[in-house]
Amino acid sequence: MLKVVIADDEERVCQLIQYLVDWKTLEMEVVATVHNGADALAAIEQYHPHIVITDIKMPGISGLELIEASLKRNPELEYIVISGYKSFEYAKRAIQYGVSNYLLKPIDQEELNRTLREIRESIREKREQLSNGKKLKEFEEEHAANRRRAFIEAIIFNKDIGRDANLEEINREYCFHFQSGYFQTVVLKMDGLHEQTQENKLYVENTVGREIGKVLADCYEMTNIVHEEIFCVIINYPDRDYRISEKLKELLNSLLVQKDILKDFQVTIGMGEEGVTPQVLFKGIKAAKKAIDQRLILGTNRVIQGQYKSTNDFIDKELVSVFNHDFSEAIEIQDLGKMLEAIYELEEGIMADPGVTGYLIYQMCKEVVNVYLFALQKYSFPVQIIDNLFDKFHVEIHNYGSAKETFQYLRQVISETFERLKDEKDSQDKKPIKLAKQFIAENLEKPISLEIVSDKVGFNTAYFSTLFKRETGYNFSEYLFNCRVEKAKELLRDTNLSVAEICQKVGYNDVKHFTKKFTKFASLKPNEYRKLYS
Repeated sequence: MLKVVIADDEERVCQLIQYLVDWKTLEMEVVATVHNGADALAAIEQYHPHIVITDIKMPGISGLELIEASLKRNPELEYIVISGYKSFEYAKRAIQYGVSNYLLKPIDQEELNRTLREIRESIREKREQLSNGKKLKEFEEEHAANRRRAFIEAIIFNKDIGRDANLEEINREYCFHFQSGYFQTVVLKMDGLHEQTQENKLYVENTVGREIGKVLADCYEMTNIVHEEIFCVIINYPDRDYRISEKLKELLNSLLVQKDILKDFQVTIGMGEEGVTPQVLFKGIKAAKKAIDQRLILGTNRVIQGQYKSTNDFIDKELVSVFNHDFSEAIEIQDLGKMLEAIYELEEGIMADPGVTGYLIYQMCKEVVNVYLFALQKYSFPVQIIDNLFDKFHVEIHNYGSAKETFQYLRQVISETFERLKDEKDSQDKKPIKLAKQFIAENLEKPISLEIVSDKVGFNTAYFSTLFKRETGYNFSEYLFNCRVEKAKELLRDTNLSVAEICQKVGYNDVKHFTKKFTKFASLKPNEYRKLYS
């Protein structure tokens, strides 16, 4: 199937194009519809289509600019340009880019289908013209790239594949050209990239890949992949005279030029330990990642040497214990100020330790979120409304390049989510109190207890008692007594029922006891109240 991307800033035009063509019959598939040039460029990078149908005028990157940019990446890409402008200049520029398919709006169904059929036949002819040798070469290159990527992913995700293989076996199995010498894993982290547009991200990735290839071109072997906006690079070079540290500093300086182009762009390069066998690559990734984490302490825009030996990544138990107590207690009483204060004190305690590491800061921030979620569940907050919080936090927290920014992000997440949770919990808490009040009002003549009512609304007695006091301002027994007295007043004013009958209707069996309680509350005996207010 030939893959097609449709780009037009009017959604109805995209829908019309899809409707006018029997794609299955043409052996084509629309893999994406987008509404601006930047998204079109991203779709081309993602889906590698054979055909792009694009409007000439779109916000941001125009259709012509899109063609110019994408054809540099893939000269074989076929374009159909659609325009509402009968301008020779537009057509002339399109022709200069090798685009001969230029259709005017309104789109003619027959002309569009004919054009697509012609493009299909043209692609078929080009494919047939490829020599068997070229096809085989392309297949081999793709296979080699996939195998090399599989090896690097095994390093990143700590998989066993290739870990115990010797140099010759790795070269044969994973299509490398490693030679005897030194091996090292290097990680590049770009902070501020998550705030950039998709177009800028692609630009940065291409720039970084190009600069890595340029600076390390004289290695025996160098391969890199991008994983979650982090570049993982494995390097094989002749000997220690290769000056790998100096080359990485050169790479850093070439990338820092982007600071003048992209706002908040920062780079850190983490080095794993070097060794004389490929197995050091598996060990080095851990050291390189910890080196990247250490930018929270040392700062960004530098090369940091990591160490594989484990460091004392632990924190004072008393500091953690105090935080857990204060933080959980603040959640229980729903005091956001005290929650944030507990995080501030934890931050101060951690940063006061001269041996603190960036890795420890990340782990503690993640642990705070764990404690947060556990306490929310314990105190019956509706955590389902933030059920993806930890997964998102786990990724986003690594986008901040200093300890201060990292803790700020932690407090921001806690503040924003707790306000939502508190509002939702208040709304949920009010409903059972309303049901409880209704049940009490409708059953005053029956025996009523805190246990009976809490069971009726589905809460345990202790929690319901606290909730009831918070929402009504009275404890349960006070509220029940007030309801009974107010009902008795109503019956005394509006009916001719005897005091004994009224006593029964508000849940008392002993008239004498009822009279005593009523008199104390109303400062009048029941008969006196009736005479005065009936």
